[in-house]
Amino acid sequence: MTIETPTGDTFVDHDSFTIDDLRELIRSAVGVEDGVDLDGRIEDVPFADLGYDSLALIELASHLKRTSGIVIPDDAAAELASPRVAVDIINAHLADRARAE
Repeated sequence: MTIETPTGDTFVDHDSFTIDDLRELIRSAVGVEDGVDLDGRIEDVPFADLGYDSLALIELASHLKRTSGIVIPDDAAAELASPRVAVDIINAHLADRARAE
């Protein structure tokens, strides 16, 4: 799977989506607030504690849809609890896609 950033760069070229892929997606889609360290152990940190509100998560899902075709409905995106949950949902979509091919 490949995801394209707004600048046209690609950063995912494997079959599963990792926390590192999510970090890059967050940086390219919605940015990082001052004082937030996305390079630490963020897997189970609530998105709200990382500075991302429901609108930022909807924008993240929108970017994911535009760049990869993976659809996370707005209401589900707004309720994402943590980066681990986001990665799990994205990988479930990738698995579904692989089974369909």
